[in-house]
Amino acid sequence: MSQTPANISGSMNGHSGATAAFAARVLDRPAARLALVFGFALLTWAGAKISVPLPGTPVPGTLQTLVVLMAGAFLGARAGAASQATYIIMGMAGLPVFALPGAGPAYLLGPTGGYLVGFIVAAFAVGSLLTRWRGRGIVGPVLIFLLGAVTIHACGLAWLSVVLADASAALRAGLLPFILFDLAKVVVATGTYAGYLRWKPSTLP
Repeated sequence: MSQTPANISGSMNGHSGATAAFAARVLDRPAARLALVFGFALLTWAGAKISVPLPGTPVPGTLQTLVVLMAGAFLGARAGAASQATYIIMGMAGLPVFALPGAGPAYLLGPTGGYLVGFIVAAFAVGSLLTRWRGRGIVGPVLIFLLGAVTIHACGLAWLSVVLADASAALRAGLLPFILFDLAKVVVATGTYAGYLRWKPSTLP
């Protein structure tokens, strides 16, 4: 018997729903959540290695901000923050995970130390706010991702001002060269999250 377009569509939707429900059950397991936390820590490491040195600033351009925003969006507040804390712990333990040469606790005293702390704060903020905004349209996620990027820079600039002993120099070195780059990351994060919302079951963050 031939299937009508409606039947085919219903079958596809049913298959998609079953897949999403199965994913929800799998991802709800502690081992799977732990794997995702570690996975996003590794993605942050990878984002650090896609690094572009910029003239006039000790802070390189990387893809880490995008990973941080996605960690909060996909994992939720606590797991997203945990992924970034795991990343920092890896670096403090001596692994070469950071964007600039060096590792260990002393690395946090360098020019990018504040940004690293901001990763944890931003992932938590993005995850927490997106959970509250769920189902209210796309404007909210845009603003939340933008807030996440601003949070990273606020933490980074606070410490960079101490390192450079000059707040205006920190602003010129730690924010102005990155504005367009980070706005592009917010756009990518929003598009990725919008696609994620179409697929994911309501039980996921």
